[in-house]
Amino acid sequence: MKDYVLELSRSQTGYNAKLNIMREYLQAYILRIMHDEGAFRTTAFLGGTALRFLHNIPRFSEDLDFSLARGKGYKFIDMLNKIKQELMSAGYNIDMTYKTEKTVQNSFVKFSDLMYETGISPHKNQAFSIKLEIDTNPPAGAVLKTDIVNKYFPIAFLCYDLSSLFAGKIHALLTRKYAKGRDFFDLGWYLSRWKDIVPNIALLKNALKQTGWKKELPTGENWRGYLYDVIKAVDWKKVEMDVKNFLENPSDVHVFTKENTLRLLER
Repeated sequence: MKDYVLELSRSQTGYNAKLNIMREYLQAYILRIMHDEGAFRTTAFLGGTALRFLHNIPRFSEDLDFSLARGKGYKFIDMLNKIKQELMSAGYNIDMTYKTEKTVQNSFVKFSDLMYETGISPHKNQAFSIKLEIDTNPPAGAVLKTDIVNKYFPIAFLCYDLSSLFAGKIHALLTRKYAKGRDFFDLGWYLSRWKDIVPNIALLKNALKQTGWKKELPTGENWRGYLYDVIKAVDWKKVEMDVKNFLENPSDVHVFTKENTLRLLER
């Protein structure tokens, strides 16, 4: 298994391409371990990596995000131990840290030596991590479904449906305290791919309430206006700088510009 990721990364040209493909393969590997461990009986896959795996957005993602859908049988530490055991059995040198005391539990799976072995870094001690995050008290209202994806490994996911994923993206855009370029790229991509897309308004409202939203809550009629104001105000150079290293085709930043995203919202 480890030989394959080395070969996969070495076949790419350029730092970002090598890093992105290596990370994505390891994400898929971790997801497959989670599937085999029965994680998707209790947890739902969401966030940017879910958008990549489930809907083929042309950008790579860093973290693996989940929400607890059914509490019975959920054991975060047991799952992490299984991930560590399987990765080490496959030849990876890893360390793992985790925090379970908060509502949003997380873990960092740290790979030692891999950046050097793939030729991504000349420094033998440069580590690389994948973050797992699970919200154990997610806002109510998400619509769940099961999807089968075959990206490196066939995996059956319990996941959020498209409108619920979109609601999560809008929540991030409205509440994040800094401009994360990937959020803005994702918005343009959603709006261009699904012209009549509508967010799961119930989930969006509940998520905003849960995170202390003080303004009037968006509705099915005016949610585009809330996003329009956010897009209008953001420094788009920062958006481009954040997202470009994660794109399959970096020139996509010249398609999903501020002006074009605003036009998509005006529809």
